[in-house]
Amino acid sequence: MPVPLIQQIRVGAYVLKQRLWGVKRYPLVLMLEPLFRCNLACAGCGKIDYPDEILNKRLSVKECLDAVDECGAPVISIPGGEPLLHKEIKEIVEGIVARKKFVYLCTNALLLEKKLHLFKPSPYLTFSIHLDGDRKTHDKAVCQEGVFDRALQAIRAATEKGFRVNVNCTLFDGTDAKGMADFFSDVTENLNVDGITVSPGYAYERAPDQEHFLNRQKTRQLFRDIFRHGKGKKWRFSQSSLFLDFLAGNQSYHCTPWGNPTRNIFGWQRPCYLLGEGYAGSWKELIEETEWEKYGTGNYEKCANCMVHCGYEPTAVNDTVAKPWKALKVALFGVRTEGPMAPEIALSNQRKAEYVFEKNVKQFLEESHTSDAA
Repeated sequence: MPVPLIQQIRVGAYVLKQRLWGVKRYPLVLMLEPLFRCNLACAGCGKIDYPDEILNKRLSVKECLDAVDECGAPVISIPGGEPLLHKEIKEIVEGIVARKKFVYLCTNALLLEKKLHLFKPSPYLTFSIHLDGDRKTHDKAVCQEGVFDRALQAIRAATEKGFRVNVNCTLFDGTDAKGMADFFSDVTENLNVDGITVSPGYAYERAPDQEHFLNRQKTRQLFRDIFRHGKGKKWRFSQSSLFLDFLAGNQSYHCTPWGNPTRNIFGWQRPCYLLGEGYAGSWKELIEETEWEKYGTGNYEKCANCMVHCGYEPTAVNDTVAKPWKALKVALFGVRTEGPMAPEIALSNQRKAEYVFEKNVKQFLEESHTSDAA
């Protein structure tokens, strides 16, 4: 089962409770980034282009667990950087599991075998291992040969010890639909992973490679082609059927940026995991003082081509809870791959992009120096 039954029940009950209480903005998944440092330098990554003074910063165990408690999301994703580089990752994961929260520890798996002994198999813990396709595709994406084979070895080691394992796959322009369909079949049938998380890549403004990100039309067509090749296959996705339907151009969704809020060394990131346009000092401040209407496809140039799961999966989950029969139809009959696509969001009124990376870094360093001096 891609998502444990206990997780489906608890997350569903959580969403229903928020809706019954009339809560307009609530988190579904906390993106907890305890560090930005990584042991890879992928060309499509926009998370590691910081000075060493920032790359050497870490959230403490207390800061991580305080964020979990403050936010209240039922699911915690721990990306990075590479979380296994954090010397207290064991204590962070243990603290979250003790709170009966569902943890997805995202890793490139280079250190996983070495550190498996730090963790205990649990329905609350899933290793989400980055694999962006077959050996050639993945090693090209991470700009280093041999990473694919080491990841496969780590997956086998983790599953043998009883851990839940998910494959996290990011797609870029030029992806071969048939090859990706074969990859999904391979990891499902031969690696026997519990589930697959898939998403188009986001064009981070600081990513070294700006040429291979998908626009919305290419994303929709690519996923239609992949799902067409997958007809009759028993792929296991750790995502809602309506999000997959959205990727194939069958749903017109706006993103829900507060659904997957981010807490990192800067604070609570505005407005989402992908855009660092400012930071709040608390979850309450993030929710109440962020100008949400300024962001999203149709509102902001940086959001024009985004179809990433961290923004749109919460929208799809809310739609699933509101209209379960709609999601059930897709789950039973598969994603539609023929016929007209849903209308696109107009971009004519979107505001121009603002580039604030340098300002944010400078401000954080100045505040850090002031704090250290005190």
